[in-house]
Amino acid sequence: MKADFGWPAILRLGLVQAALGAVVVLTTSTLNRVMVVELALPAMLPGGLVALHYVLQVLRPRMGHGSDRGQRRTPWIVGGMAMLGAGGFGAACATAWMASDPVAGIVAAVLAFAVLGVGVSAAGTSLLVLLAQRVAASQRAAAATTVWLMMIGGFVVTAGIAGALLDPFSPARLVAVSGVVSLVAFAVACAAMAGLEGRVGARRADAVSPDADADADATATRAEATRFRDALVQVWAEPAARRFTLFVFVSMLAYSAQDLILEPFAGSAMGFTPGESTSLSGTQHAGVLLGMAAAALAGRGRNGRRFGSLRTWQVGGCLVSAAALLGLVAAGVVGASWPFKANVFLLGAANGAFSIAAIASMMALAGEGRASREGVRMGLWGAAQAVAFGLGGLAGAAASDLARLFIGTPGLAYATVFAAEAALFVVAAGLAGKVGGAPAVRAVPLGIGEKPA
Repeated sequence: MKADFGWPAILRLGLVQAALGAVVVLTTSTLNRVMVVELALPAMLPGGLVALHYVLQVLRPRMGHGSDRGQRRTPWIVGGMAMLGAGGFGAACATAWMASDPVAGIVAAVLAFAVLGVGVSAAGTSLLVLLAQRVAASQRAAAATTVWLMMIGGFVVTAGIAGALLDPFSPARLVAVSGVVSLVAFAVACAAMAGLEGRVGARRADAVSPDADADADATATRAEATRFRDALVQVWAEPAARRFTLFVFVSMLAYSAQDLILEPFAGSAMGFTPGESTSLSGTQHAGVLLGMAAAALAGRGRNGRRFGSLRTWQVGGCLVSAAALLGLVAAGVVGASWPFKANVFLLGAANGAFSIAAIASMMALAGEGRASREGVRMGLWGAAQAVAFGLGGLAGAAASDLARLFIGTPGLAYATVFAAEAALFVVAAGLAGKVGGAPAVRAVPLGIGEKPA
């Protein structure tokens, strides 16, 4: 489709992503703590609820197909945000209910987290498709970075404000704060999407037929007539889409498996205090931001030279991630003398670089292959990412428990798990190298209103 979104439109989509992140972070992080600390419930409960919201995201391809059939993304984004807000508020109400009736509260929480997962699937998938269709190829990496940074900003702002408003804690206050966050997030999303997509989808920029409008109408009619199962089979039959799905799954499995074990490793093997191990998250995320910025700005060099294709950044990011994880293996063997913080920073930078390159490639590949299947492709890749995240956290924690059971030294036990994650990143790099070459990273303007070089 015609790439007609400039920076104002990209920033508006970033606001939607920030609103989405605001609801999700309150639901998956704050409620997690309340269940475990204030309500003294087993940690498996919030873990299972968060996993449920990931599992429900297998619906992403179906949601994408729905938006393909109508050739409109806005209703799915706004509708998804409505469900997301309802799920987030419902989860807070269910958590408060657990204080007086645990069984009823848990049943309500299961329903709320299921609605949350469906809302994320609908809104998140269509938002990425809209970005892929309407952002110029030269701006995709920078657009992806901007949107993801705004989502992280939504995390930070919501966590800070909601955290201040929740003290002194009470179940009623939790429900009130969650309700306000959900309402504000929905209002922001509606305001950002108002009139953004336009009444009619843009035409293909590369259409050369004088009957381009008729061709587009015929394509839309065929998309409406195609059943979801047939559309999914058609997309899976495309080699590039299939390989990219496998790449997303394997790379995100390796990416997420480290989340739940890095801080315990720092404490048990490296002698970090709770405060020091918590600060590692800031070190790692600083590296992630640097890696994202590097990938987004990769096209800016002297005399307009490019610094590698998206595929190069994916492969390189995965290989450097594997090397950084092998550094953590060495840390488990050597101990406190290893430059551990620098190692964690490098891991974050490599993760950030490959993830932004992967998102930009995702946007580029969404329109390749059979027409009017962008939503199904994006949904397929989003589902692969969600399932990998759900499995990765649980698998990493379980593998570390098993390793400690059979290996007496904590450092060596964790090192075994990090080595397995490094192997996954090497496999992911091989898969990325086989995906059809995405357009090279061109000059990527970050300044608002600046035109592509």
